[in-house]
Amino acid sequence: MNKELSKQLQLQVRFSECDSLQIVWHGNYLKYFEEGREDFGRKHGISYLDSKANGFATPIVKSSCEHKSPLNYGDEFTVETTFVNTDAAKIIYNYRIFKAEELICTGETIQVFIDKNGELVLNNPSFFLDWKKKMKLI
Repeated sequence: MNKELSKQLQLQVRFSECDSLQIVWHGNYLKYFEEGREDFGRKHGISYLDSKANGFATPIVKSSCEHKSPLNYGDEFTVETTFVNTDAAKIIYNYRIFKAEELICTGETIQVFIDKNGELVLNNPSFFLDWKKKMKLI
C-alpha cells in the first residue's frame, strides 16, 4: 500500500486571482488544488465524472492549506497532486505548489463517497476498488 501516484500541472497566475497588491488571494490556492485534482483524475482515470457514472459523488469533507511564500501576478508555478492510498472509503490527496524550486504551499483534501440518495458510503465502491487494482495500489 506504499505506492504513490502523482501528477504535476503547470499553471500561471492570472490577474483575476490576485488582490490589490498583485498577490494571489489565499482562497485561490484551494482552486489550484482542484485544478491539480481534476488533472490527476483525467490522467489516471478517476475523475469526478467517473464517480458520477458509477452512481457516486465525492464531496470534500476536509481541506487544509499551509502557505510558505506568496505567488504574484504572472508567476508560473507547478501544482503537484499526490493520491494517498488508504484502506478507508475516502479519497485523500496531498498537494505541493512550487515556483521553480521554491515550495510555495502544501495542502491536503479528503473526499468521501455518497450514493445517489446522498447517504455516506462506508465501504469502498467496487469501481474504486477496481481502479486501485488497475493502478496496482492493492
